Amino acid sequence: MRILIFSDIHGDISALTRLVEMDADYYIAAGDMVNWARGLEKIGPVLQRRAPKVYVLPGNHEHETQIAAFCEQYGLNALHGKSFESHGWHIAGLGHSNPTPFDTPGEYSEEEIAERLAPFSNLKPLILICHCPPLETELDRAAPGKHLGSRSVRDFIEKNQPAWFFCGHIHEAAGSEMRLGGTRGVNVGKKGYLLEAKSAAE
Repeated sequence: MRILIFSDIHGDISALTRLVEMDADYYIAAGDMVNWARGLEKIGPVLQRRAPKVYVLPGNHEHETQIAAFCEQYGLNALHGKSFESHGWHIAGLGHSNPTPFDTPGEYSEEEIAERLAPFSNLKPLILICHCPPLETELDRAAPGKHLGSRSVRDFIEKNQPAWFFCGHIHEAAGSEMRLGGTRGVNVGKKGYLLEAKSAAE
């Protein structure tokens, strides 16, 4: 099973086009396809080329209601707060971020993030995709000593140990990888990450 996960396109049509030209079983857009929810009508037709294999999360630059309507319009799948199964894996997603200084459309309190992640705790084996990275890891480092991720995302990972975790949000950490216990984590950025996962039964 090949899953291409990417994030933080921010309106870069050429970068998005390169991604959808790659061959995968699923394409997961992990948020911030645009800036301040403007320009989704330009992104939609590009992702539509791979419908219905495309799953979309809202970042902090999009509200979940906007992404739900966007997915319905272009025949895509809204993954926010949802999961699906393939090849013995559970693949779950949560968009939005913890609070930022910019008051963007898609922000949750830490309590809301914890509450919305909780339904995924019994899904095993799990591939978890969030827009927001876990706090104080390589995935959320914006500068030396400056970490902007979510405590609740980190708590969930430490407690539930998904096999894989993918995120975006912190551009400076794009491409970073880490291990948190048994979880392998990647900040995918707009270059994306192609996960080749064997059937969980193998």
